Amino acid sequence: MATEDRAQSVPDGACLTRPITFAALDDHPLAGTLFTGTGDGPLALISSAAAVAQRFYRRFAEYLVTERSFRAALTYDYRGVAASRTPRDWTQSVMMLDWAEKDFPAALARLEQEAPERPVVGVSQSFGGQALGLGQRHDHFQRYMMVAAMTGHWANLEQPLKIFATMNLVGVPIAMVTGRLPGWVGLGEALPGTVFRQWARWGRRKEYFFADPSLRAEQRFAEVRTPILAIGATDDPWGTPRAEEALLKYYSNAPLERRRFTPQEAGGPIGHLGFFRKEYRDRLWAPAADWLLKGS
Repeated sequence: MATEDRAQSVPDGACLTRPITFAALDDHPLAGTLFTGTGDGPLALISSAAAVAQRFYRRFAEYLVTERSFRAALTYDYRGVAASRTPRDWTQSVMMLDWAEKDFPAALARLEQEAPERPVVGVSQSFGGQALGLGQRHDHFQRYMMVAAMTGHWANLEQPLKIFATMNLVGVPIAMVTGRLPGWVGLGEALPGTVFRQWARWGRRKEYFFADPSLRAEQRFAEVRTPILAIGATDDPWGTPRAEEALLKYYSNAPLERRRFTPQEAGGPIGHLGFFRKEYRDRLWAPAADWLLKGS
């Protein structure tokens, strides 16, 4: 299954934006947005943070295509999030693990169809940094940038007791009773209850999903040899240095570069999501795009 607006000719320096739908590896329908131009640069797959809709990354995708000569960029919603609603007749459980194992690889394959001859780079936030290891498509990427890469173990966060209570004493009971985690809980977009409960279960464990031997997560991550740029912010209450290290230590065989920005360097607060604010185009986006293009 794949439906989309018909591609049109793109004037030099412009960006054609078109919504698409495509199938995950198990045929769950997914919604995405393709940003295409005439540049001779790579393709960029933009993978979201948990409970963050793809529209949040629109400005960054447009920037890559219109100002940095990327041939195309793709944003997409994981199953059960925002525009990628689960069909009423879907009989399988929807899990957070599916985002990495079934949605992420399908989005990559769909992007590669745009220009098979072009290299692909990855742009990710939070959960998107986990998807590189779990998704087992790392060899398709020339480089992979991770913003606020981390595990979600509550004790590594800036306000651990507050997050633990929100996730487990508020969120889990609501998800069990209603089958959904509504947006008003304060963790982002509404989520399927099964997705949220798996997220909360991982977060209760010190080693996050690496504690589950059935996932072979440590082995999967050790197989990654794609160059990684991990970008953090000193005022991020989720992506603390401890939370970041809890994930990045498992990318043990990947060339890894770290950059941590301060609000003073950015010209304003960054937090967990602020890197993708358009105001930071010159101070944050430009060096990130340089790395995606050249590795430096």
